[in-house]
Amino acid sequence: MPAMVMSHDIDPREALFDALGKLDAVEIFNSQVLVAVYQRPEKTKSGIFLTDQHRGEDRFQSKVGLIVKLGESAFHDPNGVWFQGVRFSLGDWVVYRASDGWSLTINKVLCRLMDDTSIRARIQHPDTVW
Repeated sequence: MPAMVMSHDIDPREALFDALGKLDAVEIFNSQVLVAVYQRPEKTKSGIFLTDQHRGEDRFQSKVGLIVKLGESAFHDPNGVWFQGVRFSLGDWVVYRASDGWSLTINKVLCRLMDDTSIRARIQHPDTVW
């Protein structure tokens, strides 16, 4: 059961990809991963409205992101130490430590650029973790 089920007018994955647009002009190097930071909508499914201040904390404290671009060697582990055959793909929701990665904005979308080893888990829906 998700930690806090939010009310989404459109699928959050689709919304982030639409907002980012084409990322052809952004080249990610080596084992780096670009994730779009998940920021919760204002209302929960049960009808509770989150304050702007509460939601604004997602800019700094969100631990969930959507993989939107991968470096050429991201998640390739020839020694089998880190990933042991686990593969990540564009569009995967992932969990990371809020302080990991560089915060940057691309096409007005908050993103983080991080090492592939900073990714700690994959989840099915962004509301699963807070």
